Amino acid sequence: MAAVDFIIALFCQVDSHLQDIPKHPHATLWPSEVVTLGLLHALKGVGNRAFYRWLTKDYRALFPRLPERTRLFRLFTTHQNWTQAFLAAPTVLGVIDTYGIELIHPMREGRSPQQIGRKGLSNHRWIVGGKLCLLLNQYGLVVAWACATANVADNTFQGLIRQCEERMIVLMRHDSACCIATQADGKLEDLPEVSRLT
Repeated sequence: MAAVDFIIALFCQVDSHLQDIPKHPHATLWPSEVVTLGLLHALKGVGNRAFYRWLTKDYRALFPRLPERTRLFRLFTTHQNWTQAFLAAPTVLGVIDTYGIELIHPMREGRSPQQIGRKGLSNHRWIVGGKLCLLLNQYGLVVAWACATANVADNTFQGLIRQCEERMIVLMRHDSACCIATQADGKLEDLPEVSRLT
């Protein structure tokens, strides 16, 4: 699939979810265009300047009213809540877990004053970076997510479970044992009959 076809297909999918959000009278881009560009930026996986150069050089015709670079990235920050429309609905059963994202090797920690991330444990090894926590429904679709630096404990993300109170039974790893989070009191109950999650 050509990149142009992919961008058009992505825009159509996004627009079908965000058609109820009106365009601000002074805005140059529709909400669907902002979210599509934000998703392209995440998928491209490059810095802000490189992404903007790539976009204006090759795909300016698809977004003729594209704002200046810094204004575009301010739009991404301001309207990031529009992406909540793409999260899946909770189901009866769900799973929550954290994933470490290593940004630099631990030996290189502290060498740069602009370091992003902190040193912490993830999957029994030291990393310098962040943690991504995903709450999945029984179909493997993302219901909620959060991120933090690698030095935070996994129980920091229990607020995600509270978002789905009385709608989901959530399985999680806790001290190398499988647990179930009950929604009434937020406490963990051991499940010895369930095989250990790794």
